[in-house]
Amino acid sequence: MSAQVPQSMGERLVAPVTNVSDFIWGGTWNGEAVIPFPPLALILLGVGLWFMVGLRFYPITRFGAALKALFAGRKGSGAGEISPFAALSTALSGQVGTGNLAGVATAIALGGPGAIFWMWITALFGMALAFAEGSLAIRYRETTSDGIKRGGPMTYIMMGLGPKFTWLAILFCIGTLFSALVTGNSIQANEVASGLNELFGWERWFGGLVVAIAVFVVIIGGIKSIGRVAESVVPFMAATYIVMAVIALILNFGDLGETFGRIFAGAFNFQSASGGFAGAALILAIRAGVARGLFSNEAGQGSTPIAHAVAQTDDPEQQGRMAMLGTFIDTIVICTMTALVILTVQGDFTYQGQAVDHVWQSDLGTTAMSGFVTTSGAFAAAFPYEIAQIPLGTLVASIALILFVFTTLLTWSYYGERAITFIYDRVPGSSRGGEKVLHIIWRVVWCIAIFVGATQPSQLVWRLGDISNATMLLPNVIGLALLSGVVFALARGNRTAGRTYTEATPEEPEEY
Repeated sequence: MSAQVPQSMGERLVAPVTNVSDFIWGGTWNGEAVIPFPPLALILLGVGLWFMVGLRFYPITRFGAALKALFAGRKGSGAGEISPFAALSTALSGQVGTGNLAGVATAIALGGPGAIFWMWITALFGMALAFAEGSLAIRYRETTSDGIKRGGPMTYIMMGLGPKFTWLAILFCIGTLFSALVTGNSIQANEVASGLNELFGWERWFGGLVVAIAVFVVIIGGIKSIGRVAESVVPFMAATYIVMAVIALILNFGDLGETFGRIFAGAFNFQSASGGFAGAALILAIRAGVARGLFSNEAGQGSTPIAHAVAQTDDPEQQGRMAMLGTFIDTIVICTMTALVILTVQGDFTYQGQAVDHVWQSDLGTTAMSGFVTTSGAFAAAFPYEIAQIPLGTLVASIALILFVFTTLLTWSYYGERAITFIYDRVPGSSRGGEKVLHIIWRVVWCIAIFVGATQPSQLVWRLGDISNATMLLPNVIGLALLSGVVFALARGNRTAGRTYTEATPEEPEEY
């Protein structure tokens, strides 16, 4: 009888972390319903609905104007560090990552095809939340002693709600650091290690090392360097991926009707799920769709306004529209393309030795296995022609993943940097020089975390990501709700809506 291989710390943590994640997003513990609704999903959708109604369905009625502004946003017309378009590209580079390729596959594994419907609903309400975040990021931003513009939820909470809400701003920053190291780092590194392993046969640790070095080369130059790379890479990689997905769907056009039928039927499935309580399937679909939708587009999470705050514009409404478009592009366009390819493309797949038509029904689509391998398998089935013994579909999906992840790692390093800076600036005696030292230390720690994250169990980092996202989302959503009146006024063109709390301070920035 062979000795049992002892579990690693990461493997032992999977079960307890999964329980916490399931409770936050699904209201279950050990697979049993503890409360009859998914708590965080309900909060996110509820606040999103509040903003959608309060904005008088602005994301829908002003969508055309937002698209028009997209092409006018390549040149800045106000104070800031990078153009409005570069700010959108930077935010998108943080949004468009593993969530768009691997996250969609895990959503389908957890909640079935119906999860995609709830992902769409999350994105629709998310556009209203994104408008709120982007507009507040410009309305309330700080200027450092050397003239740099910066901001984000911690700043609009502090300047919009006043010093008595400093605790909420700091709580958001702590959540941001947790989420940056898990969502923005470990999950990305974990999936790109899988992609590099599939593409080149590299060991996971070696793939993590290569990516860590490449990221360090860019982030050492700060937000302007990140913005330049994002503006160059993001539009090209997104367009290429979408074109390939559209071709795959055209080749399998006859099965698209059945796919949409599965999505809508699964979205309102009141049956029990694998021996669970009645309605469990519906809860699973909502939980998976909302959690993965948030993971992908980050609307309401509070990450993207950190990028939008540096845009060269003095018009909060303009940047709010840019932020709104980011959510649309990320989820309604890119995630939908991934989902349709996974659910539609047929190939030679098996589940426990039995032949099945689609990758999501196969061993690659199970809860334990799902992720990038699911998406890669679907694309390989759509484009089986081999280049250097690698199916064209696998090649395209792997390159897309590597580029998506690379830019996500760049942007999230900046988000974590801003969180550290804000906390440090509350310390008496803080200085611009001290900030810069902290930034260098953080960038080194960030790259070490990439290397470590590449080798962790996939299920652990994904579930930790669900928890870490919640620690950012809750403080941000409270701040957004309290500032909702200001957001509604900004949407009507009042650029100076709301009270601004500033007071002379010895710390950076000189005035808050």
